[in-house]
Amino acid sequence: MNFVAYPDREFMMLELAGKIAAQLSEELSMYGRASLSVPGGTTPGPIFDILSGVNLDWANVAVMLNDERWVGEDSPRSNTRLLKERLLVDKAAVATLIPLYAEADAPEKVLGALADGVAAHLPLTVLLLGMGSDMHTASLFPGADLLAEALAADAPILLAMRAEAAGEPRVTLTAPVLQEAKNIHILITGAEKRAAIEAAASLPALEAPVRVVLDNATVHWAE
Repeated sequence: MNFVAYPDREFMMLELAGKIAAQLSEELSMYGRASLSVPGGTTPGPIFDILSGVNLDWANVAVMLNDERWVGEDSPRSNTRLLKERLLVDKAAVATLIPLYAEADAPEKVLGALADGVAAHLPLTVLLLGMGSDMHTASLFPGADLLAEALAADAPILLAMRAEAAGEPRVTLTAPVLQEAKNIHILITGAEKRAAIEAAASLPALEAPVRVVLDNATVHWAE
């Protein structure tokens, strides 16, 4: 784990957005296409705001979430809605959104079609993750019903996940997809999450799911 501490959150967001933009640009120049996977929630919002204004060949960038709640975009809990409001605007409006949600009463009914959409853009060029104080990342929650399956080396690309801490059912990228990303960044803030990620480094993944990506990740932290 490469741990980088920043003097404040604003500087961290600027620096990390710059790193992500540079990694996407390099991939675009080499292969003509790139992929970016990001978390929901409010913490990465400033990074989205910065990236959306960066001059990149966004038309050849595929953007997807790490995970999504099984709710429509009319819900304030929709991460897809957040992406469309803060990242897929301005210059980034022409990027391709790869959905992790479709109209169905249960995620299992459309999981195969959603996974096919993701598969075309793997391995991920840049993976930006968050982490909860319970050491979950994406929707890999401790105690989730299919956590062991999602952590397995032969896990499918996507799994539907249910956990008490998750609220709604979720769809999540699984451990192999996360681990195979070319550039892995974890964004956290505050003393509690710093202590959690340091503890996760010596715990099994079933207890601390973020452990599955720590070996090759850069952790970006500010108070």
